[in-house]
Order: sequence, then C-alpha cells, then structure tokens
Amino acid sequence: MPFRAVLFDFGQTLFQAPDAAALLTEAGVEPATAQRLWAEIWARALTPEELAKGRDLSEAAHRRHWMELFAAAEPHAPGISRRLYEAVMRVESWTPFPDTPAVLAALHEGGVAVGVLSNTAMALQPVLAVHGLDRYVSACVESFRLGIEKPDPRIFAAACEALGSKPEETLLVGDSHLADGAGVLAGLTVLLLPGVPRDTPRGLEAVLDLLQIRRPAPSQATPRNLRFRGDPA
Repeated sequence: MPFRAVLFDFGQTLFQAPDAAALLTEAGVEPATAQRLWAEIWARALTPEELAKGRDLSEAAHRRHWMELFAAAEPHAPGISRRLYEAVMRVESWTPFPDTPAVLAALHEGGVAVGVLSNTAMALQPVLAVHGLDRYVSACVESFRLGIEKPDPRIFAAACEALGSKPEETLLVGDSHLADGAGVLAGLTVLLLPGVPRDTPRGLEAVLDLLQIRRPAPSQATPRNLRFRGDPA
C-alpha cells in the first residue's frame, strides 16, 4: 500500500509504563495479589465506560479518574493511589519498547512521515526528546490540546492534517480496538498489535514489513540507558 505516513499510539505501543505490580509488591501487597489487582485496574481503565469519561482532556481529569481507579488497591496498601499515579501514570516515567528507536529511525530514513497520536493529558514531545526520538517525529497530536479523544474520528483527521497526509495514505499503529481501531472510521488503515511481556520487542518491525522498508540491524534496536526520577542511583 502506498503509505506516506505512519501514526503511532504512544502508551503501550511505542512506550511502556513502569511496572505497577512491582510497586504494589514493594508496598507490601503479596505478589500474586499485586498482579491480579493491577490487571483488574488496567482492564477497567480500558472499558468503553471509562474511556467515555473524558479522562485525557485535562491533567485534573486525568488525575481524578485514575485516582478513582486506584482506589481498588487502597484496602491492600493504604495511601498507594497517590504513589501509583505519580510513579506510573506520569508520562515522563514511561520508557520506549526495545524496538521503538530503531523502527522510528528506519521510517524517518525511508522518507515516511511519523506522528504520535495519543489520548493523553500531558505533553509527549519532552518525553520523546529525553530518549532522542523527537528527531524522527514530525507531529505529536494530543487529546488534551484538541479537546477531543480517540475514538472520535475528528482526532484522526486532525492527526493526518498535522502530518500533511491523507487518511488513505496513513497507517495507524496502536493496541486498542476501541480507541485506535476507530481510525478506520476516518479512512485510515489500522494495525493493532497484541500485548507483549514487559521489556520485550513490541513487534513494531511489522510496520517496516508493510511499508517494505529494510529492517534495522540488531545493534540498532537497543535504546539508550537513561535514568529517571525515582530510579535507583
């Protein structure tokens, strides 16, 4: 297909969140219970009912709705909601999947316009810059700036306009059939990636195969080692 541009979802597509279950365990929750609790919280966060609350239209709404979701963990670790929010939901704490840097670089070098489209209440460009990825991204389209969220078709149209591409020339890559899958309503082709274990390649090289762009050498696929607030010294 003659794709001229690729739009990537940010969370759980290009970047992964810190290990929330590990944080719960550190707070004294039994490991199996911590894994179950986080799986239940995350699953609820992705339901149509939660997505419809406007969680990513402002930072205040983002904090309020996530704190409500985290309340399920309070009986197991009192006071954990605030810690979870600050450590897990702040985008500056998220890190690229192992294959993100090399795939973005390959697309950029192949002359394909790259954008990031996200339901988020926080700016993403600074996070990309910390990892040296902003050089490959032509546009960041964030829901809180536009006042609309995925799955509203208007946000996909706005992202295509920001990239200077037509919807039929744009590939959307994401992980949510509810949020990202709605890109088809705006005329985009959508590639949804299944989940993978933490700290493993995301499967982003499938995008290079679709666009017939040469895969990067293995040595190019390792992200830079960076330290974030709260990481051990």
